[in-house]
Amino acid sequence: MSELFQPLTLRGVTIPNRVWMSPMMQYSAPAEGPETGTPTDWHLQHLVSRAVGGAGLVMVEATSVSAESRSSAYDLGLWNDQQPPAFARVVRALSESGAVPAIQLNHPGRKAGIGRPWSDAHPPRPGLRRVGPSPIAFGAVPAPQELTTHAITTVVEEFARAARRAHRAGFRALEIHGAHGYLVHSFLSPQTNHRTDDYGGDLRRRMRFALEVVDAVRAQWPQELPLFFRTSATDWLAGHGTETRPGWTADDTTHLARELMAHGVDLLDVSTGGIVPDATIPVSPGYQVTFSAQVRARTGIPTAAVGLITEPEQAEKIIGLGEADAVFLGRELLRDPYWPRHAAHRLGVTLPPPPQYARAFPRR
Repeated sequence: MSELFQPLTLRGVTIPNRVWMSPMMQYSAPAEGPETGTPTDWHLQHLVSRAVGGAGLVMVEATSVSAESRSSAYDLGLWNDQQPPAFARVVRALSESGAVPAIQLNHPGRKAGIGRPWSDAHPPRPGLRRVGPSPIAFGAVPAPQELTTHAITTVVEEFARAARRAHRAGFRALEIHGAHGYLVHSFLSPQTNHRTDDYGGDLRRRMRFALEVVDAVRAQWPQELPLFFRTSATDWLAGHGTETRPGWTADDTTHLARELMAHGVDLLDVSTGGIVPDATIPVSPGYQVTFSAQVRARTGIPTAAVGLITEPEQAEKIIGLGEADAVFLGRELLRDPYWPRHAAHRLGVTLPPPPQYARAFPRR
């Protein structure tokens, strides 16, 4: 029996299998007007096709909590009360197609205004706020403004309000983006957090902002629904980093995971990197799985593994060995929306097709 296609229950939500769609930004929301930040027909077909393809959970891409701070003008957003109805359309379609609808909330921090990767890097935009714990630039991107303690409180409140809107839209799982050099991660890493107040310095103080965001979100997110946290388990700086400052490490992630559990997080989505543009990363099949396995073994928190997971047998082994409780697929699902169905067939599992498609699938 395939463990990859067994259900997983987190709080009051049962996810039908362990193959999940990773949040992948499409940079395709309207950039201006009353529909700014809302999902379009492109998002609907992009997401629902993966649900029809058999993914047990479909995670909507990084969705900005702030109108002023976005990775691009084309980001999805939940910063106002007019946006949830457009997301509700996506939620209904995902649910009707058999997947648990989930969404990731993000603040880009010092990566705000990077633009769409294919056409408009670093576009000037009136009102753009590029902020961080310290004025440390990300590569060629202009340095951010250092957040005051009052501004930090404002961002925490933005996350909370966005979580409330996500629930209003009907999502059944929520993820806080704490990875890839965005705002939450930049507070965690000593590479980008040079503060000397209560939000910087030792590990406990560098974790403070992340935990405040979690607490604020958890207070707005229903207790019966699971909360995820995406982490970069290492900055890949080998303890050195630039300017002799070390980066975030796997041991730091273990400490953070224990705190996140105590604050109501139900699953750690384990990625890596993103704090600097030039880290040396040993990319290979499943190169991040060891971090998922390590934090799961050390803390007991459920984890999801992500990163160059492309073969059904590879994914099955990750679950079977207890290296993760689920796998997030990204680029592989862009290439093949029906990957879960193809994987199930190779592993001897029958995934019931939508009734509209049943005549195309022979009975076993």
